[in-house]
Amino acid sequence: MKLVECVPNFSEGRDQGILDAISAVINTVKGVTLLDVDPGESTNRTVFTMVGSPESVLEAAFIAIKKASELIDMSKHTGAHPRFGATDVCPFVPVSDISMEECVELARKLGKRVGEELQIPVYLYEYAASKPKWQNLAEVRKGEYEGLAGRVGKPEWQPDFGPHTFNAKSGALAIGAREFLIAYNINLNSRDQKKAHDLALTIREKGRVTRDQNGKLIKDKDGKKVMTEGLFSNCKAVGWYVEDFQRAQISINLTNYKVTPPHLVLEKVRELAVANGIQITGSEIVGLLPKEAMLEAGKYYLNRLGECAGLPEKMILTTAVQSMGLDDLYKFQLDKKVIEYAIKEDNKLADMTLMEFADELSTDTPAPGGGSVAALCLSISGALSSMVANLTFGKKGYEAHWEAVKPIAEKGQSIKAKAMSAIDEDTEAFNEMMAAIKLSRKTDAEILVRNQAIQEATKGAIMVPLATLELAFQAVELAAEIAAIGNSNALSDAGVAAITAAAAAKSAFLNVKINMAGITDEAFKQNVMDNSEKLLSSIEKKASAIEQDIINRI
Repeated sequence: MKLVECVPNFSEGRDQGILDAISAVINTVKGVTLLDVDPGESTNRTVFTMVGSPESVLEAAFIAIKKASELIDMSKHTGAHPRFGATDVCPFVPVSDISMEECVELARKLGKRVGEELQIPVYLYEYAASKPKWQNLAEVRKGEYEGLAGRVGKPEWQPDFGPHTFNAKSGALAIGAREFLIAYNINLNSRDQKKAHDLALTIREKGRVTRDQNGKLIKDKDGKKVMTEGLFSNCKAVGWYVEDFQRAQISINLTNYKVTPPHLVLEKVRELAVANGIQITGSEIVGLLPKEAMLEAGKYYLNRLGECAGLPEKMILTTAVQSMGLDDLYKFQLDKKVIEYAIKEDNKLADMTLMEFADELSTDTPAPGGGSVAALCLSISGALSSMVANLTFGKKGYEAHWEAVKPIAEKGQSIKAKAMSAIDEDTEAFNEMMAAIKLSRKTDAEILVRNQAIQEATKGAIMVPLATLELAFQAVELAAEIAAIGNSNALSDAGVAAITAAAAAKSAFLNVKINMAGITDEAFKQNVMDNSEKLLSSIEKKASAIEQDIINRI
């Protein structure tokens, strides 16, 4: 599922009524979760954090900016934080299954709409910047609100979108795309702030000032201090003492966790600390973080332990929590600290017990139906392949295959997770189609809108089982791999993995085909059916061959 975070900063931190009004319009958008509203009185600024699907977040960002432009008057604004607009900055941040390029495109779409509809000058910054100089937000915001009038008529300050005029009420707006920032603290068994800060200077990208053998600062020919570069890029750090916890901490901002992940920083700090007689008692995540960061940490520690990382997601996350000491200061709650869990909707089909799902399936409601069952079969296939791989890894007599089965176990878990999501996606797609059918058709214009909505919703109802069919091909290939080298005592399980992959494929194909009757786009229909028929044929042949081979071997 594609998830994007948006963090608009509004130049208001004192009037709760205004903040509540902005929150209210955000909460009207389906598919968006407002995670946090963090006001600052002295800065007179509030940071909103919301997460959701790309198009939903784009809509929520626009209406929030619009509401801020109506309620905030920058000509009367004062505050300690640099600012130049009612909505000062609005970055898009990739969370899961979305690229930085897609976030840049979201920034451009939003900028264009804000510029055209709200007549607010928009400057793109960071990854979305239209010129290298504007990658730095400080350059974009130079002169702040008070300097905006002086930009008018200067070509170098032509905004990316909107009028090249001074908007006295709303100011200007910086819209961008950036990586996710993880606020991360490492806890010491010391109250000494200096020890924490010394470690911070060693790890942070900026590093520390260089001194000679006598402790004197070394300067370059221009008289500037020479810096010794730190160990980690995309890492800002400082040491401080925290009265509440009665200990010193290294406070860290990781501006690109994909380059510098928290677990690698922690391990280096542990190494440096021990060399200086210091113990690291644990660490702390401030705010929320993407699931990917925690999964990578869990897999890192499992691999260090010599164990297979092809485990259920929560087992991997628990390994990360334990290994990083995230329970040191207070209980680390996955459903509150991991973004994907924090925004997870209740009453999902995939969260039901087997009995509850079967009961729901057996009623006279048309959904869940065959598409959700196809996805369930596929999740079982992936789970079985992972199981056989885990029963092979570390077992005597299969040493030659230990390394080969580890990625099979992980891929099986991935197929299982994606298929489990499709259980609900298939039902949601059906519900969207029913909603389109129920649209009003009293006028010619309404009939046109309804017909278009039905076509788009029907295509959506086709694409979910098509994705299941495509994933089933990966599942049957995986079953073939593990059947060839897996633990012979679980050979029948590998066979069932192939059979359930084929069952999922056949079921998904039927759900693709039945929805084609309502499609008027002949090119779409031909392309999807050709692709589906080829996939199904390949899967059936592969599954049948695996099944026969296993029958012969047992």
